[in-house]
Amino acid sequence: MEQFFPYGEQEIAYLKSRDKRLGEVIDKVGMVKRRVIPDLFAALVHSIVGQQISTKAHETIWERIQTKLGVASPSAISRLSIEELQRFGITFKKAAYIHNATRKILDGGFDINALYDLNDEDVCRRLSALDGIGVWSAEMLMLFSMQRPDVLSYGDLAIQRGLRMVYHHRKIDRKLFEKYRRRFSPYCSVASLYLWAVASGTIAGMRDYAPKRNKRWAKKKK
Repeated sequence: MEQFFPYGEQEIAYLKSRDKRLGEVIDKVGMVKRRVIPDLFAALVHSIVGQQISTKAHETIWERIQTKLGVASPSAISRLSIEELQRFGITFKKAAYIHNATRKILDGGFDINALYDLNDEDVCRRLSALDGIGVWSAEMLMLFSMQRPDVLSYGDLAIQRGLRMVYHHRKIDRKLFEKYRRRFSPYCSVASLYLWAVASGTIAGMRDYAPKRNKRWAKKKK
């Protein structure tokens, strides 16, 4: 049974009270259903599998893994060699990342369940120490597995695009980003859902205000 990121009237009312433009977006988009994977290890594997491939390819590979293993648990993954992991359709590097993370968890070198007792900053730092998991991946795991309520990722290009589209900015620098993060907190994760919806073109007529590259200049650069 699929599960979705949980939110409701409390989060919506707060965000609408804090930001008129985001409130208009919320009214136009309605409730957003984004799937979550509550099992943190399975979500970790899912995240590594999906790096730098299309959504369709990601889902195809994930279905193969689930069909073969049932549950992508550390014990199930540990029974597979790197070569067997590759047969699902992933690269050697990704297979090695998954293999190494599994070994660290089973050996006790990385306590994945202890993450639930840490604050967001420490969760991000600990997860980023794993091979193949950077800050962005850690933030997505906090949102779409741990279901943390206050995640807004500066490194997510679609979040930046959504901010440009909603607020008509040409560029989102760190200072401007932090202004919106403070405004949306403590419900940044719900704001993220709506910024992603905007960035994907859910609302007709909204455009990206990022400056267009000069094609003649771009050719010279080549």
